[in-house]
Amino acid sequence: MYKPSDKTTWKGRTDTQDGVLGLRWHQVVQLLDLSRDVADGNGDFAFVGFSCDEGVRRNQGRVGAAGGPNALRLAMSALADHLPEGVQLFGGGDILCANQRLEEAQGQLGRKVELLLRKGYKTLVLGGGHETAYGHFLGIQKQLKDGEQLGIINLDAHFDVRSYAPQPSSGSPFLQIAHDLAAAGKEFHYLCLGIQESGNTRKQFETAAALGAQYVEAQDLHFGLTEAVRQKIKAFTDKVDKLYLSIDLDVFAAAYAPGVSAPNALGLAPQAVLPILQEIMASGKVITVDVVELNPAFDVDGQTARLAAALIFQIVKFWS
Repeated sequence: MYKPSDKTTWKGRTDTQDGVLGLRWHQVVQLLDLSRDVADGNGDFAFVGFSCDEGVRRNQGRVGAAGGPNALRLAMSALADHLPEGVQLFGGGDILCANQRLEEAQGQLGRKVELLLRKGYKTLVLGGGHETAYGHFLGIQKQLKDGEQLGIINLDAHFDVRSYAPQPSSGSPFLQIAHDLAAAGKEFHYLCLGIQESGNTRKQFETAAALGAQYVEAQDLHFGLTEAVRQKIKAFTDKVDKLYLSIDLDVFAAAYAPGVSAPNALGLAPQAVLPILQEIMASGKVITVDVVELNPAFDVDGQTARLAAALIFQIVKFWS
């Protein structure tokens, strides 16, 4: 089910006395109905929400991430407008997961992502649980040209390569993606940054190894972008043509991100992640991004939502 955005989902402080110099994102974002004909994006930014936590429920996690897109939009609304001349923001509404029909919702998300990418938008998907990633991929793969290699960089405490038998969940998207790529005769290029050994069973490590996945543990990222990490990211991005960046907010320590489905006691600090994001975006190969697992039901004073909004602000800045 798709619901277009309206101005009630983008609202915030207005500094009328400052004129155009006092604008915030809620005042400059334009609404885009993805159920109608969409004009070419010309490199503009489009946000689409995936209001779903059915995958989290199936994965035995804390539900509530279905409210993530709306909470994140409200936090983004307050961001100051420092967009470069000519760069525009578009709100593309939400995909809703009705009656626990996750696979239907993922298919719908894939169609919207494919539309936005085909029209030339820089696409940012607002989750939702990490089941968002598989729906996101369904749209990405349709925009890959013959011979193009897709790289996936996931900032996450978990590999999310659990079995999807008997049914997919928020813990299985990257295994599903790997199998889809294999069925299409394509390679699976996956780099996971922020892995917590305590949060992934030996089976998850074995599965990741069997898939040829690369990873950096959280303990090696606490000081940010070391030369070793920079070289690993560069080697990964050099061998692919396009990049899909996924940010699971549970990669951050619970002190910064309490409002997630699976809180992380020893996660990363935002200041350590920013230079890593900048390095990834500087590759020039990122075509789409998602930010997932914001769970406002467990947030404290909206701090996780504000962290997610600040990350998106920086991504838009780097991407512009």
